[in-house]
Amino acid sequence: MEILLSLSIALFAGLMLSRLAKLVQLPAVTAYLITGVLIGPWCLGAFGVKGLGLTSKEEIESLSIISDVALGFIAFSIGNEFRLSQLKSIGKSATVIGIFQAVVATLCVDAALIGLHFLIPNEFPLPAAIVLGAIASATAPAATLMVVRQYKAKGPVTDTLLPVVAIDDAVGLVLFAISFGIAGAISTNHLDIISVLVEPIIEVVLSLALGALMGFLITFFERFFHSRSKRLSMSVAFVFLTVALSMLKFEIGGVHIAFSSLLTCMMLGTVFCNCCDFSEELMDRLDRWTAPLYVLFFVLSGAEFDFSLFGNLLIVLVGIVYIVFRCLGKYFGASASAKMVGADQNVIKYLGITLFPQAGVALGMAMKAYELGEIGLIIANITLFSVLIYELIGPFLTKLALTKAGEIDPLGKVSARGQKHL
Repeated sequence: MEILLSLSIALFAGLMLSRLAKLVQLPAVTAYLITGVLIGPWCLGAFGVKGLGLTSKEEIESLSIISDVALGFIAFSIGNEFRLSQLKSIGKSATVIGIFQAVVATLCVDAALIGLHFLIPNEFPLPAAIVLGAIASATAPAATLMVVRQYKAKGPVTDTLLPVVAIDDAVGLVLFAISFGIAGAISTNHLDIISVLVEPIIEVVLSLALGALMGFLITFFERFFHSRSKRLSMSVAFVFLTVALSMLKFEIGGVHIAFSSLLTCMMLGTVFCNCCDFSEELMDRLDRWTAPLYVLFFVLSGAEFDFSLFGNLLIVLVGIVYIVFRCLGKYFGASASAKMVGADQNVIKYLGITLFPQAGVALGMAMKAYELGEIGLIIANITLFSVLIYELIGPFLTKLALTKAGEIDPLGKVSARGQKHL
């Protein structure tokens, strides 16, 4: 009963606050995150009254399956953007931009934080600077996708953005694994080539292979049904199954084998949308089914914010440097690479801003960093601090950039009652 009560309060409060957000023209994603903060352990949850809010981190963690499934559906939807018809026109440019801006963001943050390490070597260790540089490459696909959907954004920036976000996360995983291996070697004075180079490549390849296999299987089994509701149920079942399989971890001959849930589900969506001739209709129906799930995902994400981080001056200082230089890397990396491939002028101007949001993937990397001991704790806290800032302002900046690019109707969209609203 308590779990259902918590979920119903989270969903209801998120939806109601999103109505207030419209009055000040904020994206619904921001409203959901703020709702999570309000009903989380730092506000209403602090009173310890069951049903009034989420009272502890343990209670939030008990609902983590919702976040795992929501990220799976988000990745599945982004994979749907990799239709061959679209890739013929933007595939090459999106690939170049996706790789280049991720690497530039990593180099910018690495340079700034390594410089900060030499200023305060005793407080801020070098391995933490190296790992944070790699984490800077990751972008939040969830927040970006939600803003695009809420405002029905269409145009060159939007068409380039979603494939770039998908590529960005694949590049980020490789960069993180390499940086994490180097940081571990510095900490222990032992360089492990397998963990630095082999394991990240295996993770990416196996994730894409598993996603492709599941994509062919879902396409095969969907054809046994003609009912829309049963086809929808089959799609949901395969996303659940793919998320579950991507959580598998094992070891073969000293090599750790793992999968990326995001990459696996993205590949699932990519193969499905290109092999199934009725995938577009199914994706539209799936978007409606997952709407409440996405609301819960962002409310729970907001509830996880730890405001005690603001009391640590080192975390705040390094966090601010990280945020500033990551934004510079994302913006100028996207702008320069868009110029190189001859992209639309609006893509050159505004794409970098839409890549500022950061959340799930970065937090996953930060949790992995706990293996470095005290250094991992520093990395995790700085990442949490930056995610708090990014998630609260990132969706608004994405909306602003897409509006400036002329891809969001400034007059609003048509509601279910046929009325225009902001």
